[in-house]
Amino acid sequence: MRAILLAIVMAAPAEAQEKMPTAPLPDTLFPSNFGGDYALIDHRGNTRTQTDPNGNIQLVFFGYASCRAICTVALPIMSNVTAELAASDISVTPLLITVDPATDTVEAMGPALDRFAPGLTGLTGSEADLAAVRDMFHVESAYLFTDPRGVDVYSHGSHIFVMDGDGGFLTLLPPILSIERMVEIVEGYARDVSDG
Repeated sequence: MRAILLAIVMAAPAEAQEKMPTAPLPDTLFPSNFGGDYALIDHRGNTRTQTDPNGNIQLVFFGYASCRAICTVALPIMSNVTAELAASDISVTPLLITVDPATDTVEAMGPALDRFAPGLTGLTGSEADLAAVRDMFHVESAYLFTDPRGVDVYSHGSHIFVMDGDGGFLTLLPPILSIERMVEIVEGYARDVSDG
């Protein structure tokens, strides 16, 4: 990106170069404005905000409990990462924020998650509340079709957001990373938090 901007500046006439802004470029082109204040309902019926009640690092994924695509990969990964970190005395909180509140009700999410991703907490709410949270995380979701089983299929995000205990963004974990690498990354952030 810097090379492209430099080429544009160098190609401009001298008079135009003098008028171009000279503000420094950001240190990174990676966006970091993920997250914000929200209030949703967990699958136990409790209000849940962006702040973890125990101050744990949080792993956040947008999907739905009846998903048979990327969720069947990402959610068990979150469950396994959580278990491996717990074995090293590092507590994290894995969260699924649903994109299908009609199906992912308070009553339905827990049993569905227990089948293939034990330990996860499912969050649901009104469509308006969930849409606002998706906007905070820059996640797009849309209904695609209803499959032969009668299950609605949605597009949604594929990354796992790593957030601190206050809901502040730390990093993204693509589900193509190995569980070992994810554990290493999250463990590094957990050490930074405990040292800070």
